Amino acid sequence: MQRIRVLVVDDHRIFAESLAAALAAEQDVDVAAAGSAPAALRNLDRAVTDGRRFDVLLADADLAAPLLAVPAQGAAREQVVPRSCPRDGIALVSGLRTSHPYLRTVVVADRDDPRRAAAALQAGASGWVAKDCSLSRLLAVIRGVLRDETHLPPALLTGVLRELTAARKHRSESERLVESLTPREREVLRCMVAGLGRKAVAERLFLSPHTVRTHMQNVLGKLGVHSTLAAVALARRAGVGPVELEAATAVP
Repeated sequence: MQRIRVLVVDDHRIFAESLAAALAAEQDVDVAAAGSAPAALRNLDRAVTDGRRFDVLLADADLAAPLLAVPAQGAAREQVVPRSCPRDGIALVSGLRTSHPYLRTVVVADRDDPRRAAAALQAGASGWVAKDCSLSRLLAVIRGVLRDETHLPPALLTGVLRELTAARKHRSESERLVESLTPREREVLRCMVAGLGRKAVAERLFLSPHTVRTHMQNVLGKLGVHSTLAAVALARRAGVGPVELEAATAVP
């Protein structure tokens, strides 16, 4: 019998442990629980190292964001949660699509929400289930996603399809606007997506700050937005990624 390895990720310990115990009662299921995104990532990495990687991850949609603590002087560096850490269950799923592409992910939610369910599917999730669904239903979803099936509650199908259609429409419009930019303006936009300010963009592109300011104004005008944040959001919808930032080199 081929066993299924499942990782439950939920910051509500009682729920996580209860669900893990219920799943573990199945003869073909091995299960572990993690109480946060960082703990989940550690479990996944350790499992790969041990040659016993997980097959399915069940992630709480409302997984609490870890605190960004600033350690006191002399405190251990490991206590600080990096700012790149996933902020919720859907963000965790999105990151795993790249770091653990073999893993099937299912988002578990307190309530049905077509918009968030659509976002979960776009992030790479294979399913969305309610926390109060039956164990038999959850097991059917787990086994189904391992057959490359996508699982949604029937009541969500229409709303999710509407959200996905709207997202494609917005993406097409965003792509059309980005295509109206000149090559130099697109380069400036990629710098903006990377979070570079006007001075940093000028240094990178060997331009004067005044010229960069003009390019940025042109970008905002052609994209029909009024702020850098709005331009970056539109660029991401259009699939525009940031420029690659060179790692700083130490001075001997």
